[in-house]
Amino acid sequence: MSYTVEETIRSIRKDLRLSMNGVVAASMREKGMSYGMNFGVKLPDICRIASHYIPDKELAESLWKQDVRELKIMATLLYPPDEFSREDAERWVREIPNQEIREQVCMNLFRKTVFSDELVDSWVNQEDEDMRTTAYWLFARLAIIHAPTFERVGKNTIIDRALADVFSDSLFLFQAALNALKFAGRNSPQLATAILSRLMPLGNSTKGKEIADILRFEFEDIIP
Repeated sequence: MSYTVEETIRSIRKDLRLSMNGVVAASMREKGMSYGMNFGVKLPDICRIASHYIPDKELAESLWKQDVRELKIMATLLYPPDEFSREDAERWVREIPNQEIREQVCMNLFRKTVFSDELVDSWVNQEDEDMRTTAYWLFARLAIIHAPTFERVGKNTIIDRALADVFSDSLFLFQAALNALKFAGRNSPQLATAILSRLMPLGNSTKGKEIADILRFEFEDIIP
């Protein structure tokens, strides 16, 4: 028996209500993670519920449009990666509402595309800070799973932009850029050495020294 997208979404909402957690939702609101609706369902439970449904492009697009935390996350889980186009990615990246969704869409969908390296290379060169933040998170995710596309990313450009953005006043951009530098260096002793060398002239400030110390610690087992 087949169900319409609307019927499937109603079924998903029913499943979410059975797992809703008001304490978690309240905690998220206190931390500034606002959504139109938040059931407070924990990520493992969202993944479990999503596993009961067949991935479908139309369903995922409908879920993504909802201002509901769990439905947006489920959209990233239920979109067939081979049907997710470069144009879709360019649209979605501009619709990411907050850091939690950014991390989920990078982990669950963007990294699975055959053009994920192209997304990183394109977004890291954008003036929009949110797009660069997404580029760094996607770069880190590709590094973590040793994705074939990671080898094709322009790492020198990533490092160039990250060395500037790591001094940003934006907490999310700073964290994302720092993660990008960590993973770039972890995957190459040559890049680790280059990153620390380029940080030396920037290390006169308190923040510059802190960043250099963090990365030296990260690379201590990598650099001979």
